[in-house]
Amino acid sequence: MNDLLPSEVARWHAMEETIREVVRLHGYREIRVPVIEHTPLYVRSVGEGTDIVDKEMYSFTFHDEPMTVRPEGTAGVVRAYVEHAVHTKEPVSRFYYEGPMFRGERPARGRYRQFHQAGCEVFGDPGPVVDAEMIDMIVALFARLGIKDVEVLVNSLGGKGTKAKYREKLVEYLTPEKDALSEDSKRRLSTNPLRILDSKDPRDQAAIKDAPSVLDVIDDDDRAHFDGLRRHLDKLQTPYTVEPRLVRGLDYYSRTLFEIRGRGGELGAQNTLAGGGRYDGLVEELGGPATPAIGFAAGLERLLLATELPAKKLEADVLIAPMGERAAGEALVIARELRAAGVPVVVEGRGGSLKSMLRRANSLGSAKAIVIGDGELDRGVVQLKDLAGHSQKDVPRAEIVLAVKS
Repeated sequence: MNDLLPSEVARWHAMEETIREVVRLHGYREIRVPVIEHTPLYVRSVGEGTDIVDKEMYSFTFHDEPMTVRPEGTAGVVRAYVEHAVHTKEPVSRFYYEGPMFRGERPARGRYRQFHQAGCEVFGDPGPVVDAEMIDMIVALFARLGIKDVEVLVNSLGGKGTKAKYREKLVEYLTPEKDALSEDSKRRLSTNPLRILDSKDPRDQAAIKDAPSVLDVIDDDDRAHFDGLRRHLDKLQTPYTVEPRLVRGLDYYSRTLFEIRGRGGELGAQNTLAGGGRYDGLVEELGGPATPAIGFAAGLERLLLATELPAKKLEADVLIAPMGERAAGEALVIARELRAAGVPVVVEGRGGSLKSMLRRANSLGSAKAIVIGDGELDRGVVQLKDLAGHSQKDVPRAEIVLAVKS
């Protein structure tokens, strides 16, 4: 897990503000759900046999209730959608969320056991229009963040019928290769064979090299949906590649799947920035009505590795430098007046030389400094320094807020 000091958090703020601006332009509203949920929620939605459920969740029992600290965001949002009967209030819901997730993954660059994700979910729209719009939105967001060299991979898992047929084909193909598979994949062959396609083990990668594609068995309705997605992406001129091996690591996906990878910054080999897809059966699985849905999530630590996004240095617009005990009291009053007018202010209350206090103003990124001493107090003025312009002037005490704001 990882600490974020104020110097780093400034970059996070810049990124989070950009994310919120972009998703709001697309009609998403923020939802906030608990960090802890009942464990069965994740077992039912993410799926038994997935690495997340089998190996990575932080789970515990509290008063005989099995609880889990959330490993991903979609399950909790769907649970809230069902619990509050949101479908009765609006035909289509667009939510976004942001916050910490927890998985006991193997450490890697940009991957922590407490990590942060931002994600969007759409309920009530069967696509493929909204699918293409979501992918295009993510590409536009990454461009705003300065991540331009991205690769979009798309696939379709189809609905229940297609997935069942593909599972049979995959088991038929892999059964003769069983002895060559990793131990995890040998077990998954009978419980969750699609997860084998998601394995990074070199033995599994070799075994699935010539495996059948889901697109070989996709039914007509699912193919029409996938063709529609591609047609809309073409119209948007959003570049993409069809990747038949793409399955993602969660069981709830159906039909559209996508993954967006980056090649810039400090990403290294771990280059997936965002991923998602449709989960048209999950709302019903968790007790709600049959509701089409799609969503995605992006890891914020990984986005910061991929971008040179600068931090906004706005720790204090103004530093007030009081020279002496009498001036310190007046400095507090001026600071309160400026803050009431929306100006971030720091009062340097430690004393010291004017030179040292002005160095402090520079380190805070302050544009101005206000100097007050006994002489200024006696004359009813303060000294206002423009640190960027290297100028200064006396300002009547009563006019200091207007002078700073102008």
